[in-house]
Parts: sequence; C-alpha cells; structure tokens
Amino acid sequence: MTLLAKIESREAHLGVLGLGYVGLPLVMEFCKAGFKVTGFDVDAARVGELRDGVSYIKDVPSAEVDRFVKEGLFRPTTDFDLLSEVDTVNICVPTPLRKTKDPDVSYIVQAVSEIKERLHAPQLVLLESTTYPGTTVELVLPELEATGLKVGEDFFLGFSPERVDPGNPQYQTKNIPKVVGGVTPACSEVAKALYSTSIDTVVPVSSPQVAEMVKLLENTYRSVNIGLVNELALMCNKMDINVWEVIDAAATKPFGFMPFYPGPGLGGHCIPVDPFYLSWKARASGFEARFIELAGVVNGSMPDYVGTLVSQALNNIERSVRGSRVLALGVAYKSDIDDVRESPALDVIEILRRMGADVVYHDPYVSSLRIEDSTMESVPLNDETLSGVHCVVVTTAHKGIDYEWVLSKVPTLVDTRNCLPHSNDPKLLRI
Repeated sequence: MTLLAKIESREAHLGVLGLGYVGLPLVMEFCKAGFKVTGFDVDAARVGELRDGVSYIKDVPSAEVDRFVKEGLFRPTTDFDLLSEVDTVNICVPTPLRKTKDPDVSYIVQAVSEIKERLHAPQLVLLESTTYPGTTVELVLPELEATGLKVGEDFFLGFSPERVDPGNPQYQTKNIPKVVGGVTPACSEVAKALYSTSIDTVVPVSSPQVAEMVKLLENTYRSVNIGLVNELALMCNKMDINVWEVIDAAATKPFGFMPFYPGPGLGGHCIPVDPFYLSWKARASGFEARFIELAGVVNGSMPDYVGTLVSQALNNIERSVRGSRVLALGVAYKSDIDDVRESPALDVIEILRRMGADVVYHDPYVSSLRIEDSTMESVPLNDETLSGVHCVVVTTAHKGIDYEWVLSKVPTLVDTRNCLPHSNDPKLLRI
C-alpha cells in the first residue's frame, strides 16, 4: 500500500515531534480524524503529564488528551527510536533568536538528526517550525538525502508554517487554513493529503521557500504596522492628542484601513522573532531590509517609553521611581493566556527594577515567573496589596479585572493597553 493510500484510509501511523503550543493541538486534530499518533518530546515531565491525561496547554482540554491516550490513539514518548515506526513526522520545535538576533535553528538540526537515523521508505517529513526561507531545502533536505534515499520517491519533504494563535476562541488548528509547499510535486501531493484529513482548508504553494516566506510575511506585516502605531503614539503624546481616539475614528473607514494598536512592546513566539529571521536572510542575500528593521527598533523601544511614563506618573505625585512600589498588572504577552514568551511586561519589570523601583506583579494566569536571577510570585489583587502600591502599570489587558476599581485604589496608574478609554481621571496616564 502506498503512503498516500495509507493516509487516505487512516491506516498511516503519524508522528509529531515537539509537543508544545503547536505540536499538541496538531496531535489532537490527527487523533480526531482517526489516526494513531506518537508524540515525541525531550521533556520527560511533560510526557509524563500527557500519559496521565493532563494537558499543560490551555487550548487543549485535559479530557481530550485523556480520552485519546486511553483509546490508544495518542502515545506520548521520549523514545526517539519509535520514529522508525511512524509513516509521517511533523517537526514542531522552537526556533528562538540568539542574543545577536540571528536565527537559532539548533532544535531543528537536532530533530532532523533524530529523524535521519530512522528515516525509511516511504515516509513523509514536514517542518512546521518558523524559520528563514531556504531552511527546508538547504538544511533539512541534504541531511535526509545523505541516507541514500531520494526525495519525492523514497521519502517526501515539505514545509507548512504553523499559524497557532493561543487563546483565540474563533480560530484554532482545524479551521485556520494550512499553507504547504513540497520539495517536489509528489511531496506536495502527500503533504496536502495528510493535512486534508484534519484541517478544513489546505493551501498548496509551489515550494517550501514560498511557504517559509508566507509565515514571515504574515508576522512582519503585523510587526511593521504595530511599529507604525507605536511611533504614532509617541508623536501624539508630544502633540497632546489621544492616539486611541485617532485609531478608533480611522477604523470607521470601510476600506483601505485596518486598525492596529500601540502597546508596551511586542510579545509572543512569532511577531517579535519572525521579522529578524527575514532581515537576517535578506542580509545573507545582500539585501538590507531597512523598513522591517526600523519597525523592530521602534517596537523594541516601547518598554523604555513605559518606564518613562511610570517615572512621569510618580513625579506627578512627588515621588521618584527609586524606592516606590510599582505593580505590573498582567505579565502574559497578550490577554487571557498564560504564555509569557517574549512578553514586553518582563522588559518593563526589568527596566523599573534598574531604576530602583520595588516591582511586584499580578496575573490571574501566571502564578510565578523567572526574571534575571530571581523568581517572582503573583500577588493578590486586593485592597491590602493596592494600599501599599504607589503606581500600577497595566501591561496586559486581561478580561475580568475591574480597572476602574484599581484606579480608585492607587495614587497613579499607567495604562498601556487602553483599559480605561473613557476615564479623565488626572491620576491616569496612558500611551
């Protein structure tokens, strides 16, 4: 039986390498489609939780994991020798930046090394980790072809960018269109067949390079537009104009405009990272991505601007930053999730600490976090806590928090997320 036939009949045994925010939701969709899936991860504690039916991802219910484990459809493991048993492998590993803002593809290299040792015919390998254009054909393909197997005949290879948006109740893995580009037409055909079993819409493109560029364009588009409104916010502050009112009024135009909003900086696993992958690759090709890099500079300066606003707010009540207690309200990178990756709130906390502030935080989704060499615990949001605070800075706009009440309890408040759009309280400063 061909691999294509095994996929279409649901007899293929699937593998997903990396069981984080991208890999685990994908596993669930494959299981729902009736496939047996082996999930690989290097974190033994994480694998142990999954074997016990416990999910550590908010968007994946524990009941769902428990059901598929008990039914024998989902097998979490740290044993990479089991890669030899699977017909397909989706690589869903992290791709962070180094301190120099260069791509760190070491996790991809490690994953490919594990697959290479167990590669067999016929097998499909799909890279989903965000990376620079050319990674699939320049980095992954030569390693797999070094086994003597031929792409498009003995094994199939492609790239399909992850588009996960944690905490989004409307768009999740199943109903977000899946872009996929194969190294050969046969690779594209097999890859499309796999995703079509579990994803509502599959969008084939001509090559892995196109698919890789798609993801970088999507997030660079957001980064650049956020950089634009952040710069506009700084400009409006100088002119004593409410930037939020400007954006809301502009958004009434039914064509040619899409609203983006300023904030304390960029957070998450994609938007702060992906444009640097693109500009790095552009430099390697002899092209300077000045527009993209300028947006990165503007967005990267916003935590410092928030520090300036906190200093100004405290100065208004005749206090210096040094020795003042500041409460950072919300540390996740966006509202109503527990993910702090690249969160600008962490930069704001570090900046305020360096300025001499005694910084505490409250976040209903993040009970503790590690900053520099210390661990911080979320403090309760109550009268007792607020009575000892000189300034609150809203860094993440979680729903369910009564911001009017918070403002009434503290000497001054800096709102970086427009949580108090209708307040004219002189204690309030906003971006």
